[in-house]
Amino acid sequence: MARRGIATILVRVDRDRHAGVLLREWRTRRRISQLELSVQSGISTRHISFVETGRTVPSPAMIERFAEHLNIPLRERNQLLLAAGHAPAYRHRTLDDPDLAEARAAVQRVLRAHEPFPALTIDSRWNLLFANAATEVFFDEVDPALLEPPINMMRIGLHPKGFAPRVRNIDQVRGFLLPRLARQAAQTGDPELASLHGELRAFAPDDGPPRIDPADIALPIHIHHRGTELSLFNTIMRFGAAFDVTLDEIAIESYFPADPTTAAYLHSLAR
Repeated sequence: MARRGIATILVRVDRDRHAGVLLREWRTRRRISQLELSVQSGISTRHISFVETGRTVPSPAMIERFAEHLNIPLRERNQLLLAAGHAPAYRHRTLDDPDLAEARAAVQRVLRAHEPFPALTIDSRWNLLFANAATEVFFDEVDPALLEPPINMMRIGLHPKGFAPRVRNIDQVRGFLLPRLARQAAQTGDPELASLHGELRAFAPDDGPPRIDPADIALPIHIHHRGTELSLFNTIMRFGAAFDVTLDEIAIESYFPADPTTAAYLHSLAR
């Protein structure tokens, strides 16, 4: 009963943005026509049109079907359900919630197991959640103001007072990360990501992104640390079957040495 009451209040506050409006926005972001969505979901274009114009209120099952085909994150699926007058389907808890203790422990095991190489956990807005000891190579010499919570890894990576001055191929890294951030902001409609992109774009030169060799399997990061040149590349891991908003938004970034010198140096730091 409490959830239904909350849903009703939220819908009344924002009548112009009913579930159909939100669905149309997601369909536009994904660049999918009504016909394409109809073919993929098995729902007629006429019915999709009725939903988008507000003539039909979609059921929870229909919203879930649309969300699957439009690849809508769990947080926004809850918003769609609320806008249609339904209760949220996905729980949203902080990582320190006792019910997430097992997931939290699993994440921390992954980070520790990756030592002596850097690994960290971020949320959907690039805010740092956890980090292992080896991430010292990134945080060393960063302006203390940028290390005040919440620590944003995209910001300290590209900010002049972050570790950007120690990245030897910063133009290449910036040329890769800024378009990625812009796409993420456009695809999610998140105003905080759009604001972050605008802030970091101001630090970029206007001579366009550098060329990235298509033969590279990953973006290299060449960073200077205490007199040693390190070469790293990273991979990203996510929970494959998350049914909680917080877990759905978590990403684990693991960094690997790209050459024997970097591997030996990181092992020496651990010792």
